[in-house]
Amino acid sequence: MSDRPLLIVDGDSFAHRAYHGLPKTIRRAGNKGGGAIVGFANYLIRLYEAERPRAVFVGWDTLAEPNWRALEFPDYQGGREFDDEIVDQLDVLPQLITAMGFAWGKAGRFEADDFLATAVALEEKAGGTALVASGDRDAFQLVSDHTTVLHPVKAGEIARIGIAEVRERYGVEPRQVPDFIALRGDPSDKIPGAKGVGATTAASLLKRYPDLEAMIADNKFPAHAEDLRLYKRLATMVTTAPVKAIPDQTPTWDKAAALARQWELNNLADRLEQLAKG
Repeated sequence: MSDRPLLIVDGDSFAHRAYHGLPKTIRRAGNKGGGAIVGFANYLIRLYEAERPRAVFVGWDTLAEPNWRALEFPDYQGGREFDDEIVDQLDVLPQLITAMGFAWGKAGRFEADDFLATAVALEEKAGGTALVASGDRDAFQLVSDHTTVLHPVKAGEIARIGIAEVRERYGVEPRQVPDFIALRGDPSDKIPGAKGVGATTAASLLKRYPDLEAMIADNKFPAHAEDLRLYKRLATMVTTAPVKAIPDQTPTWDKAAALARQWELNNLADRLEQLAKG
């Protein structure tokens, strides 16, 4: 096992960030959108150059069918609408990841989150370390002695989130993050949480109890126990996504440059060609 980390990236998180952060005037061949592709590629290159991982794995959502969370809780992420142009770019971005020589995962019923958690579990089991790049604070549950979250803050700045930072930000342990989300709720995913419980109350309860189950056993939230158990399940990243062992990789920037050129994203192609020359 290499002493370099596995870099695990939340593809949708960074692609959406890129799509909303770059001008829509960036076009690729066929007058199709290119901003999310260019922005995502630039994020990935910057992360790779900064971290020098042994390999890169990118997890993706599947938008074409409901994931297991939406099947269990139909309101989950309800009302999210995506522009056709971001959907189109999300469809082709995995081709660029493959051209770069990196691995990715995407499958019906699973979210990108589940691919991140599965890749972390595999890497930790193999005795390695992981860096998880995600703009979603749900990923803080993956933090451990062997796994750090790279959380974008602003203007290209990235915060490194370890165990101490999770405690500092939320007042809970990383493993308690799903309990915390279940209690406090998560407006972005439409998880309601416990009535009248905000972040401060959720954190103070999780100082007194190890988890939601212990609270329920102590007769807290008697009328809402099943709802809260469901919310915790929704907030928990699962480690059963289809991910194979990820060997060490050598980037194939030249192949990625050729694909970017084919897409007529010439500035990106130039940057990738420079990387290929070393």
